[in-house]
Amino acid sequence: MASAAEMSLNQSAALAPRPARPIPDIESRSLVDISPPEIVRRHSKAWSGLYVETVQVTRHTPFEYGFRAPCHLLIAAELAERYDGETFVEGLPRSTLRDFTEKLTFVPAGYDFRGWQKPRALTRTTYFYIDPRGPLADPELRFGEIEFKPRLFFYDRDLWEIALKLKSQVNPDPLYRQYAEALGILLTHELARISSSDAGPRGPVSRGGLAPWQQKRVAAYIEERVADDIPLATLAELARLSPYHFSRSFKHSFGLPPHRYHANRRIERAKQLLANRELSVTNIALDVGFSETSTFSAAFHRLTGQTPSRYRRNLD
Repeated sequence: MASAAEMSLNQSAALAPRPARPIPDIESRSLVDISPPEIVRRHSKAWSGLYVETVQVTRHTPFEYGFRAPCHLLIAAELAERYDGETFVEGLPRSTLRDFTEKLTFVPAGYDFRGWQKPRALTRTTYFYIDPRGPLADPELRFGEIEFKPRLFFYDRDLWEIALKLKSQVNPDPLYRQYAEALGILLTHELARISSSDAGPRGPVSRGGLAPWQQKRVAAYIEERVADDIPLATLAELARLSPYHFSRSFKHSFGLPPHRYHANRRIERAKQLLANRELSVTNIALDVGFSETSTFSAAFHRLTGQTPSRYRRNLD
């Protein structure tokens, strides 16, 4: 691993991280419209080609909702009970189902989705807005070419679990962007799996690891930017692979997915800095990419079994 870290800066600096490509106008025109808007709390997070929004209804007030946009919409209803109401997805019969807790709904790009309800419970829902031609989709999947079918109030365990994991990344300071992007890749594959019973066979999946030059290039890039929030797509581009195949090949070569490898390298860098008694734990946390000392201490303890301060004392 040391030889990888010793690569010159010039070799990997040629490919600097690119900013995430958001879904066009997602914040202004492509969100689910809820009326009256003051009865909901909304929190969101954007990654390349994926926008995730959590919505919490705060009052037992009847409300309406509607959506039509050039992006796909996956809806995960964690809590959804109504005294009365109706939900409509273009191409499907209207539904008056009263309890659709832990149900999923998929609205393909361009389809109409609308409804109203008188809530019996304070609804908790997560919306996933997906760019049909987003950069995280595996090229061999041809995600943008799939003619998706609408689905209303269904359940799929694998898709549900991925949705909940992605929802957990909607917070002010998610630890690693690569983890969320990897989940986004899995999301596109699961949608392709369930959305068409007559889908054609998938492309071949590479089961080998990264070539030596790929390993060195990616490891050096992470080492040089260990404190940065590195997009998965950037690492995949360094290896000249799609994000999907890069994630699989990286784990095959390093024994860890990219986000966990990156986390380990941050903690290893922190161990080196802790040997310098002139540096405070707070400064070291900032130097290795953590915005809060408490988050750094928790991550350090998770990987080493010790707090940073205790690790430093044991160096004597």
